[in-house]
Amino acid sequence: MPIMQIYYPQGQLDRDRKMALAQKLTSVLIMMEGGAGTNAGRAFATVLMSEVDAESWFVGGRLDSTYVAKAGKFIIYVTIPEGYMNAEHKTEVHSWINTAILETMNCQTLPNAGANIMVVINEVPEGNWGANGKTIGMDSISAAVGLSKESERFMWVERYFAAKSRALRAAGYPEDVGGVIASALQTTT
Repeated sequence: MPIMQIYYPQGQLDRDRKMALAQKLTSVLIMMEGGAGTNAGRAFATVLMSEVDAESWFVGGRLDSTYVAKAGKFIIYVTIPEGYMNAEHKTEVHSWINTAILETMNCQTLPNAGANIMVVINEVPEGNWGANGKTIGMDSISAAVGLSKESERFMWVERYFAAKSRALRAAGYPEDVGGVIASALQTTT
């Protein structure tokens, strides 16, 4: 269910490079889903590309390339469901995106070529994601993309939300506060 929004200066990517980058980033999204290359998994794999007026993107207070590495300027926002990734998974995503852009820009062998590729991972709190007019959560997302509830990845997600549920209860939050997947509520009652 992740979404990637890529910002880059106008003219930095021609149509062919945009298509190549979109394919590479879609592969990253599928890997992020735990390899869910199903139709449903691909239907959730959204890549949005936004050109920014080159006269509006400053690095180091300058419009020129004085402080810009070889690959160019990119800011990528990756939006994921809360609790879907541990620190190791996030590090993999940072690396995969950087590699995809370096390969697309043909500078993967140059040192520090990706210094201006900024990747920000944003987590959407459980219960705040929706599709088809319905609130969807990690339980339903996992089922839709084909991620087995017996997989190591999903078991980590359940442990995350079980701990969150215990912390919310200990702090006196009401049962319907949201932000906890249904399966975690079942395991902590």
